[in-house]
Amino acid sequence: MPSPLWPYITPGIPDELFERLPGIPLSKREIRLLLIAQLRLKPDSVLLDIGAGTGTIPVEIGLLCPQGRVIAVERDEDVANLIRRNCDHFQVPNVQVIEGSAPDCLSALKEIPDRVCIEGGRPIQEILQAVWDYLPESGRVVATAANLESLYSISQSLAQLQARNIEVVQSAVNRLETRGFSQTFAAVDPMFILSGEKLD
Repeated sequence: MPSPLWPYITPGIPDELFERLPGIPLSKREIRLLLIAQLRLKPDSVLLDIGAGTGTIPVEIGLLCPQGRVIAVERDEDVANLIRRNCDHFQVPNVQVIEGSAPDCLSALKEIPDRVCIEGGRPIQEILQAVWDYLPESGRVVATAANLESLYSISQSLAQLQARNIEVVQSAVNRLETRGFSQTFAAVDPMFILSGEKLD
């Protein structure tokens, strides 16, 4: 269900179309595309997005899966309101924002997610264990790691949970930028994207 602001059925909304707050991370467009591909969404998927930040993933998924639902978890009230504003901006009605810290706030879930996206949060191992308990069989978890420590923690947790079909992708994206009178390629911060399935 396209938005007047993004009247396309493909993901990849330009970063500048989102409202932002200083210091609040935004998943870059190219990283979002990789992350969404790893989620393997169905038309009616229920996605739990932990550490939703600016709300780029909830907006993209809300538009891609109008029959689905997105539950965005964010612990900071101002950031949670930013997610709501971005959803309103893109006219995405199927996103619910929960203010709270994971995993403690997960007990308030009224729907069982079949997809989980973890874009932040500590302690990551406790969060992964908690969401794993909620996931139905064939549910998927996708988590991002910006550093080696997070990569290790997530991969170790997925192994302990006996996740199946584990995949790890590292992004290497360069964007053309104009600097003065010349154009040059600038690297987007690399990101690890880890995914796994819950299979009995």
